[in-house]
Amino acid sequence: MKSMFVTVSTTSFDELITAARSPSALQALQSRGYQKLVLQAGRGSLPQPQPQPSSSPAVAVEAFRFKDSLAEELQSADLVISHTGAGSCLETLENGKPLIVVINDKLMNHQLELAKQLHRDGCVLYCNCRYGAAGATMQSMNLSAFKPFPPGQPEKFASFLNKVLGLQ
Repeated sequence: MKSMFVTVSTTSFDELITAARSPSALQALQSRGYQKLVLQAGRGSLPQPQPQPSSSPAVAVEAFRFKDSLAEELQSADLVISHTGAGSCLETLENGKPLIVVINDKLMNHQLELAKQLHRDGCVLYCNCRYGAAGATMQSMNLSAFKPFPPGQPEKFASFLNKVLGLQ
């Protein structure tokens, strides 16, 4: 079953959860063959079930606030939509999953810079929640255009740190 996972991690980002459940987003998912939408709402409002029109096949929606680990959701997702938190972005990309990051316009912080850089690197698409942007991004996305995220090289950082601290 083709699925999409939406995560806000430990934050509250109700606009993202609402955008992912919007009619345009659900239509985009259906048109691309997705049958399941899993929402991780964090500290935000847990969405209430919405009736689905009987004339079209429904996308099954599951929602929860927190779990000890999101590894299972990340592994089973065919697409991830996430807030633009560095930890969430890196964990998703390290799992090799296509990622759309959604900028929280209410927080003027590093999110736009991170999203733009990861997009320039070919690793993500990004949007915000205004004017149906999430649904439009899902409708027009080309998942084959994503570049794999390069693996980390912690040994280089450790070597640098050792030199700075005079341990080497």
